[in-house]
Amino acid sequence: MGRASLKWITLLVAMAVPAVALALDTRATTADVVVLGEVHDNPHHHLAQAEWIGAIAPAAVVFEMLGEEQAEQVNAGWDDLDALGARLEWEASGWPSFDIYAPIFEAARGVPVFGAAIPRDAARAAMQNGIIETFGPDAARFGLDQALPNTVQATREAFQQAAHCNALPDHLLPMMVDIQRLRDAELARATLAALEAEGGPIVVITGNGHARTDWGLPVYLTAAAPTVRVFSLGQSEDGRAPDGVFDLVIDAPGVDRDDPCAVFARPKGG
Repeated sequence: MGRASLKWITLLVAMAVPAVALALDTRATTADVVVLGEVHDNPHHHLAQAEWIGAIAPAAVVFEMLGEEQAEQVNAGWDDLDALGARLEWEASGWPSFDIYAPIFEAARGVPVFGAAIPRDAARAAMQNGIIETFGPDAARFGLDQALPNTVQATREAFQQAAHCNALPDHLLPMMVDIQRLRDAELARATLAALEAEGGPIVVITGNGHARTDWGLPVYLTAAAPTVRVFSLGQSEDGRAPDGVFDLVIDAPGVDRDDPCAVFARPKGG
């Protein structure tokens, strides 16, 4: 997506904000934290998130995609979106193209940004030392010290297996669940830090899996701060609802994408 397309998207966001402001769920307008889920590679979802930011006018925005140092780079100020993407080394991060996330940054221009990404070395450490030690002294506060009920653990392991094309060895599944919990708790910690530093409302930009209220970041945020009011938005594609529970789900067109499981079907050496 080139510069011309990026300018078009930014203009579309600016035009769409008033309509979204009129349509916002009243629970969102009174929440301390508004979690905006997404399918990461769907530009329509990012446009919707940008519209919601414009309508909510948050005191701060938390990004699943950014580390703390990257958040500091955003907060240092920027004029050009392309330059910001280069400064963040976004294209080397593994996330989809910066161009489809750019409308979110444009909508949040001048708003304090917080990063909630788990560094890769920390994720690797968690696999060796466990998520409690990796998360640190606040683990109990955010509920990481509590084992999941057996039925929930089994459900979440099955979900991880399906999400990885049924290609994972069974012995890795408990750790995959733990890493997801670690990411949820880190998102909750960053969100609470933003709320304490800036006041509300806080908007969180994250995947649908972290936004779900039945086992995502809202669970860990509520464990740490039970009085914080949380509203969670999920985004579907072509009417296919996302897995999990949300306060509201909105729909958008899907996108063409390759079969992520095709690589596992290729003959070895082919």
